[in-house]
Amino acid sequence: MPVSRIAIGNPAEFGQPDALKAALAEFISVLIFVFAGEGSGMAFSKLTDGASTTPAGLIAAALAHAFALFVAVSIAANISGGHVNPAVTFGAFIGGNISLVRSVLYWIAQLLGAVIACLLLRFATGGLETSAFSLSSGVSVWNAVVLEIVITFGLVYTVYATALDPKKGNIGIIAPIAIGFIVGANILVAGAFDGASMNPAVSFGPAVVSWTWDNHWVYWLGPFIGAAIAALVYDLIYITPDTHEQLPTTDY
Repeated sequence: MPVSRIAIGNPAEFGQPDALKAALAEFISVLIFVFAGEGSGMAFSKLTDGASTTPAGLIAAALAHAFALFVAVSIAANISGGHVNPAVTFGAFIGGNISLVRSVLYWIAQLLGAVIACLLLRFATGGLETSAFSLSSGVSVWNAVVLEIVITFGLVYTVYATALDPKKGNIGIIAPIAIGFIVGANILVAGAFDGASMNPAVSFGPAVVSWTWDNHWVYWLGPFIGAAIAALVYDLIYITPDTHEQLPTTDY
């Protein structure tokens, strides 16, 4: 059972150089990802006089996020695992692939990266608004929660299949692009309804900078539930105890 492998970790890990380097890698990757993803929406809105909520705007957002996430995961993969998402980190924690202590470090770094990216965007664009995620007309909070659960399930399941499964073999080479593709595809599906976050950090950065918190909890609850379900399903069905890579004993 994956739950039996959950590790709290050692508080001393907060000061370990390798843990801090991994957290820094997450900070940089999230900053790059959010700057490109959020920035693409701001640029499209400027070029079209506020018409970012159009089919063309949705396609532009999907492509920008897919490309940026491919790069963000790739550049951090060998250092932190390239989570670039608090929900992915939570899914990895549920499956016993990362300790709680290191997860907290990652979450702090990821949220800071998103906030700094949005602050930089606001400054670099002369004060343009970094729009917070919101629900479209006719979409209830529970509609959005279900959407976020399903699309985040797809994302974290992909992460497990291509990056975390010890049997992944050569498929691990394409993990970053597969992860980028599923995020881009999910934005095409859910972007018109709730913005298709899948990533609490991506929602948190614009919310802080614009100080807009309407229904913000949706973008935490949905992704965390979806991530947990994906981790449990993939681990229980496809990762057997004899193939699971245990955490180093120093992480317990």
